[in-house]
Amino acid sequence: MATCFRLRSCLAAHLPPAPLSRRLRRRAPIRGYAGGPAGLSSALLRTDSFVGGRWLSAPATFPVHDPASGAELGLVADCGVAEARAAVRAAYEAFCSWRGVSAKERSSLLRKWYDLMIQNKDDLAKIITAESGKPLKEAQGEILYSANFLEWFSEEARRIYGDIIYTPAKDRRALVLKQPLGVAAVITPWNFPSAMITRKVGAALAAGCSVVVKPAEDTPFSALALAVLADQAGIPPGVYNVIPCSRKKAKEVGEALCTDPLVSKISFTGSTATGKVLLHHAANSVKRVSMELGGHAPFIVFDSANVDQAVAGAMASKFRNSGQTCVCSNRFLVQRGIHDSFVKKFAEAIKTNLRVGNGFEERTTQGPLINEKAVEKVEKHVSDAVSKGATVVTGGKRHQVGKNFFEPTLLSNVTQNMLCSQEETFGPLAPVIKFDTEEEAVAIANATDVGLAGYFYSQDPAQIWRVAERLEVGMVGVNEGLISSVECPFGGVKQSGLGREGSKYGIDEYLELKYVCFGGL
Repeated sequence: MATCFRLRSCLAAHLPPAPLSRRLRRRAPIRGYAGGPAGLSSALLRTDSFVGGRWLSAPATFPVHDPASGAELGLVADCGVAEARAAVRAAYEAFCSWRGVSAKERSSLLRKWYDLMIQNKDDLAKIITAESGKPLKEAQGEILYSANFLEWFSEEARRIYGDIIYTPAKDRRALVLKQPLGVAAVITPWNFPSAMITRKVGAALAAGCSVVVKPAEDTPFSALALAVLADQAGIPPGVYNVIPCSRKKAKEVGEALCTDPLVSKISFTGSTATGKVLLHHAANSVKRVSMELGGHAPFIVFDSANVDQAVAGAMASKFRNSGQTCVCSNRFLVQRGIHDSFVKKFAEAIKTNLRVGNGFEERTTQGPLINEKAVEKVEKHVSDAVSKGATVVTGGKRHQVGKNFFEPTLLSNVTQNMLCSQEETFGPLAPVIKFDTEEEAVAIANATDVGLAGYFYSQDPAQIWRVAERLEVGMVGVNEGLISSVECPFGGVKQSGLGREGSKYGIDEYLELKYVCFGGL
């Protein structure tokens, strides 16, 4: 009810909503990063926060480094609780007008933002590669994927429908309205620094919500570059805000966003552990939440599978972004009859097709891990597995290219008591577990408290139906290693999260239902 009173008071000052062009305030000139790294667009590379349509500095800054070389890319505004609260207030003030903008007008502005992303796709991709290490071809793919969310939700903005319900009483009609929630706090990860923003923000803005984005401390430049383009597209001041912060301040800023009474929605992508902390904070004010959390994806290969197709799917699923995606295959379960053939061909494919190097080098397919802590985790998983009887088929150690690089690694003779079978690695490690029966494979796949994605290869139609229904995950790839699409719902079960993103269902995460009883007819 408190939200209803706040909305009523803020809307009272906006009767009726003026045309959008009259509501746009004059923006302060934007400031680029002087002397930016070679090859990166100075027009898109920003270091200040973006709040209320203005570029604002903070009392402190923090460095952002290229994970491939360790070079400093720039010093970015280190926003704290005060800046977070100010951004929320700006977003709330903007929401009071934005919620009244017609769906057609919101659609048009999101489409303009999409068009600008496409026009600047090469420069945006270079920023991703510089701050995350992702190979440039993958970064270019991410930008197209990211832009497509803006295109998709620009279309969905005009398809927010309600209902009319005929009640038993002849003199009444029941209406169901869908209305925007309010300010959405969006907290995003470093592994997809552009797409994870637009997948959330596109839906939020289409629904009529305003947003405050807190990007990952490793990759703030992509979020700020999107702000430049949002501004150019005519997104009104305060509708899209970005507050970067250092790892040191991330906890307090996250808590501030989750507890601010003007925030109605929290959307987070990241680890399950962090998600639980944010859920705890949001629970005190009963906020709506969307959580896309950790995974531990099984990749099952049955005896009936086409081995070559399974290997191709395994390569795509495991080694994209050097294994640093939440839907990466983490455990390879291969049936005994096909096991040796699969392992042999998988090893050959790894040796033949993968090249470790700087993401800007044309032949590179495997960039660095995001930081040394990530490398240490892969090392720990390999060491633990080998100490318990696993065999290193290929790879197994750090790569000589640099401290944040690790060799694409394949392990065989892996068992369920090894760390790599129990934890998400988030790196270029493919452990293979041998199994005998379908029931055994499904039991192993489901023996975890998370369930984001799962994959399996089979040519048996009956088995395909059985396994697809029995896997305890939110998304299943059948004879396919790449499953993400803007048109399809993304999300997990168990401790892998709450809600769905993308697809026609994604916009519902930012809408609330209101029942109106119309009597006296």
